[in-house]
Amino acid sequence: MPETSPVATGLLLTGGGARAAYQVGVLEAIAEIRRSVGPAAGTGNPFQVITGTSAGAINAAVLACGCDNFDHVVAHIAEVWGQFRAEQVYRADSLSVIGSGARWRMLLGLGRFAANWMRIKPKSLLDNTPLAELLQRMVPLERLPQLMKEGHLQALAVTASSYSSGEHVTFFEAAVPMEPWVRSQRLSVRDRITHTHLLASSAIPFVFPATALPMQGHIEYFGDGSMRQSAPIAAAIHLGAQRIVVIGAGRMHEPRDADAPNTHSGYPTMAQIAGHALSSIFLDALAVDIERLRRINHTLGLIPEEARAASALRPLDLLVISPSERLDVIAARHVDALPGAVRHLLGGSKVAADVKGGALASYLLFESGYTRELMALGRADAMKQRDEVLRFFGWNVA
Repeated sequence: MPETSPVATGLLLTGGGARAAYQVGVLEAIAEIRRSVGPAAGTGNPFQVITGTSAGAINAAVLACGCDNFDHVVAHIAEVWGQFRAEQVYRADSLSVIGSGARWRMLLGLGRFAANWMRIKPKSLLDNTPLAELLQRMVPLERLPQLMKEGHLQALAVTASSYSSGEHVTFFEAAVPMEPWVRSQRLSVRDRITHTHLLASSAIPFVFPATALPMQGHIEYFGDGSMRQSAPIAAAIHLGAQRIVVIGAGRMHEPRDADAPNTHSGYPTMAQIAGHALSSIFLDALAVDIERLRRINHTLGLIPEEARAASALRPLDLLVISPSERLDVIAARHVDALPGAVRHLLGGSKVAADVKGGALASYLLFESGYTRELMALGRADAMKQRDEVLRFFGWNVA
């Protein structure tokens, strides 16, 4: 049965490639905590508004498509992530990887003029055709309209970044009429969510190719939704969520370099530079947005209740669950599981020997040893916040 709570609960699943396995462990823990409470906690979908970015958009879409049986769909997502192999996401054979890597090296080495003259136009480092095939099997998007009609779900939103216009776009599908919103360099489009939207949202820059999507009568090319995402939580608020669970894919506050493991003090490798850039794209905006919302909540708390009631302002209840350990450190332990050609492309043994170089690997390690460890960490972190989870949802032990 659909949830009947008058308070719409939102879920935000952030980006991060293979790091999104952490989210699955958190969802498993939330499902387990609710089962431990019993019937008093309800049996329907606890999240009326589901939003996601990058790999989080894929998890969000799968969750939305099975929201009439929350426990079952969470178990399904966990089964897929627990058995992941890189070849399910990108072509990992030597010819494909070496070929794309060679084209990039030639492009960088020959310069723009020579590259244009030779018509070398690599689209991406890796070919994610297998992911497109996996989405067709894994995400039954055709179920969404009926699930919304039956009241199981209020809205699903996925975000992508347009290389064509430079705007950050949230595509959403909703059960009731909703006005799209427009803000500085970000806007929303009401549309039927497709597998192409999921590919666009999860197209890690440089790593995966841009995806073409129709926009107001013309075609634009989109990449990962984490790029230029200044307000990751905003979509859930616009879609009516009054309280939001945020599941991150990286620590909100990384330790200072002096405290972090570091075994490489020389000139940064390409893997280090790329990993640093991706971490800036995927992690920084969320931490800033959470800090901003908490400051707003604090400020609202200083306003007398009568004055606040007369305005449209209201505090937003946030439950944030993010990794308690550095995921690049975990990834460094699993680098050898990467397909050989990819590992060679990232710098071979240098990546395994350097934790910072492991940052890039942490986004590409769609291998079960790594994903299972992240899922276990997600479960453990959520269980440590069990009391907060119970308070947030209002689940009282019978």
